[in-house]
Amino acid sequence: MIFEHEIPSGSKLYFGQSAKYKREIEFVSAEMLENLGFEEIVTPLFSYHQHESFDDKKPLVRLNDAQNHEVTLRADSTADVVRIVTKRLGRSTESKKWFYIQPTVTFPTKEQYQIGAEVIDGSFDEIVRTTVMLLQEIDIVPVMQIANIRIPQLLNEKYGVSLELLKAMHIEKILQSGLPWIEPLVRIDSMEDLNNLSVFPDDIRSELEKIKVAAGRVEYANMVISPLFYAKMRYYDSLTFRMFDANSLLAMGGTYSIDGVEAAGFALYTDECIMSKMKKDR
Repeated sequence: MIFEHEIPSGSKLYFGQSAKYKREIEFVSAEMLENLGFEEIVTPLFSYHQHESFDDKKPLVRLNDAQNHEVTLRADSTADVVRIVTKRLGRSTESKKWFYIQPTVTFPTKEQYQIGAEVIDGSFDEIVRTTVMLLQEIDIVPVMQIANIRIPQLLNEKYGVSLELLKAMHIEKILQSGLPWIEPLVRIDSMEDLNNLSVFPDDIRSELEKIKVAAGRVEYANMVISPLFYAKMRYYDSLTFRMFDANSLLAMGGTYSIDGVEAAGFALYTDECIMSKMKKDR
């Protein structure tokens, strides 16, 4: 039996303090991003192209339009923002910096409110600094994790390490790959671990150097390096970052390419930020 007051599992209800924090976080974020030169965009809830961004299509909520073409509910904002700005708006706007405040929906009934930003031709350190500033504005100082998706891709494409093992971060089996330098790679955790990279082959060393340079530019105190982390969105192609408070993922972003357009962006997960602030209150 479903009672009148019940809501589906995974859907969101805000009231009292949580509603207040949601409003404050969204207001502060919009004001800061506008001051940094971002323009706001709200993309359609329905999309024809969401499936192109996901390795796993199971999270997509699928429907059909009036012509029986398959559409999905918005499960990710990044790809639609880039496509709409570069292809639909085209010459009607010169702005390359856009932000959005809107929810995503995934199967079966999960809502996730996000505050995100995309910068066409943007740089990794620019988008990381913007995320850090935004979190500081709402009084949250999380751990930052920096990775480079090209490293797990190379491990799979050139060195025969299963992509499924890398996605699952199954360290024990990754260490059994037989590569003489895999254990030092797995053990990289801090900037100091990137000081001597001579043990690694040229291609892996080159990608580790990109992490080292990017981390140096960001200059964030509470940082960890995770060279094996695999960002599961298809469009990421190089450096990525994540921000954590305890076990909660507060934000994620990086550099990417969509339909030949190079960009950088992030998404801040509003619900997790609300929970982080409410825990501090308690």
